[in-house]
This record gives sequence, C-alpha cells and structure tokens, in this order.
Amino acid sequence: MRCAAALLGATSLLAAGAASARQPWGRDYFPNVSLTTQDGKVVRLYDDLLKDKVVAIDLIYTHCHFACPLETARLAEVQRLLGDRVGKEIFFYSITLDPKRDTPAALKAYAERYRAGPGWVFLTGSPDDIKLVARKLGLFFDGPSAVRDGHTPDLMIGNVATGQWMKNSAVDNPRLLARTITTLLDGYRKPVAPERSYTEARELSISKGEYLFSTKCAVCHTLGDGDGIGPDVLGVTRARDRAWLARYVAAPDRMLAEGDPIARDLYAKYNQVNMPNLSLGKDEVAAVLDYIDARSAAGRKEPGRVGGALAGEGIAKP
Repeated sequence: MRCAAALLGATSLLAAGAASARQPWGRDYFPNVSLTTQDGKVVRLYDDLLKDKVVAIDLIYTHCHFACPLETARLAEVQRLLGDRVGKEIFFYSITLDPKRDTPAALKAYAERYRAGPGWVFLTGSPDDIKLVARKLGLFFDGPSAVRDGHTPDLMIGNVATGQWMKNSAVDNPRLLARTITTLLDGYRKPVAPERSYTEARELSISKGEYLFSTKCAVCHTLGDGDGIGPDVLGVTRARDRAWLARYVAAPDRMLAEGDPIARDLYAKYNQVNMPNLSLGKDEVAAVLDYIDARSAAGRKEPGRVGGALAGEGIAKP
C-alpha cells in the first residue's frame, strides 16, 4: 500500500501542471485561522504560513511517549540535511494536537530540545481551529484504532503555489524526506543522471538488529560518535543490566511513569526528551541489544571505556 501511495504521489507531481492552473488548494480551500507560534506571535494559516511557500507540516504534542519524539527527531535530521534552505525556501510547521497543555512556552522548550532552527515553527491555537486545519491538511485522525497517541505520524509536504501535495510517513528515512521536499521545490527542471541498474547492485547483507537500530534508533543515538538528542550507546550492554535494558527499550514510557530512577535521570539529563515507545517485540529488542553489543565489542574507541550516560556515566547502575 505504501508503494502504491508513493506511485500515486509521483503521478500527482507529474500531473500538477493542470492542477496548478486551477489552484485547487489555495486561499479558497485553506481556512485563514489564527494560530500562535512558540514565540507568542499570532499568525494567519494561509496568509502568513502557506501562501506561495513550500512547506512540511506534521501534528505533534509535547508530552507524547510514542511516535511524536521520533517524528520530531526525524524532522530535525531533515532540517540538518536541507541546511539554510529551511527558513528561506522551505518552511517546517509542527502543530500541537493538545493546545490546552501546549502553550507557546511549552512549544518553545520542546523546539529547543530538538534543536529546531530558523524556518521551523511550532504552533498552537484553539482546539476547533486546529481540528479544522488538520482536516483540511488530510492529517486529522478520527475513529477507532490501535494508534495509542491518537494520530498517525504523517508529514504533509506541499508546494502551495503549484498545488502539489504529498503525504509521507514522518518517521521515514530523513534523506528520502529531504529529497521529496527538494523535488517539490525544484520540480523536474534539473536533468536526472542515468542510474545504475539494480542488477548491478551488490548483495545487501544487514542483520535484523542493524536494520532496527538504523531505522528506529540512529536518529537520536550513536555508537561511539558522542551524544546526540539521546546518549551515545556504545558499551551500554556491558555497563547496564541486560534485563533492565530490555525493559527500558521495550517500554521507556512505562518505566518513566513508574519512577525508575535511571529512566528519570536520563529524562532529566537529555532535556526532557521522551524516549518513544516503538512497540518493539521481545525478539526485536533482543536483536537491537545484540547489535549494540557486537558493535561495542568491535568498536570501542578506548579500551575499558563506554560511551554516554545511558552506559552509566554519572548515574547509579541498577
């Protein structure tokens, strides 16, 4: 289904010429409601945020323990990849789903935790206006579902001037998201160099643990390259009790809610960023820990030293 959606999205881009002439998703479509930024500035949705811009928009809330931390971290990586084009040619908007709790001050603190730069605006407003905006953007989630935080981690990317819009997974590969955004910005004006055939590609060899770490963990954690949004985890399997690690990777939100002292200390040390509950099964957790253990054994930079606070620097071990 994801592949089909991607193909349909690509088709919509190619057929956008006719759509742009009609401007089907312009001033007459988007409500020009008032929203408030993390700096307390009141802005209009269409006039100030959307008109003639290339935008990437997602829905979050600051106390989320599930998809929101991961999608915000992914968008932070996309921001890094796009560089100074963000804020000049491309604009990011994260709109809270919980305006009663997410005041401008709360959103500002949240933005700082993820190192949001110029051109990335966090927004709140009235509950009714936010619901209306979410519906118009195709991001509103309503109805019974197993989604625990009340919404799906989607990123709506649009070139408002041309009427081109695409919905993407907000937790997708940041390089793919960056390329999708620049395609909407630059269009198909640039010649595409011929690519090698898949038949020439060398065989891909990647373990389950490496795949999970690279797709779920690496946006916040490194293995020996220092702390990022979260701690460097090189050596963590040698420094921490394996059973504790397994419980923490599987359900960090639950351990934090239960008052686990290490979970609390990590939350405080790393700017109160919630480690997301990624719904990993027991076998998946074991695969991730096995991969970290193998990399730690092979890649420890200094004999006898382990990296980061999760590995136990300055925090009592269980």
